[in-house]
Amino acid sequence: MVDSGTIFFSKVNERERLIRGILNDVYNALSEKGYNPISQLTGYVMSGDPTYITNHNGARSKITRIERDEIVEELFNVYIKSTAGGKGGN
Repeated sequence: MVDSGTIFFSKVNERERLIRGILNDVYNALSEKGYNPISQLTGYVMSGDPTYITNHNGARSKITRIERDEIVEELFNVYIKSTAGGKGGN
């Protein structure tokens, strides 16, 4: 196969990057406002109530761009990869 210099991106990887970026942004916004980010994110994921997430830096708007099940899936994916020596995944 000849290397054409073309880079192919997986839609899954792009979606994972989007979710991770949003979670990082939301975590930082919650921290900046003095909230416990883990507690607030857990409340949001469990209830679906976006008021668990601050409006600071557009965090609430960002978190509602992704489905809660995608958040849980990404969290499990990262957790399993970190505890199973990188053997987790899609």
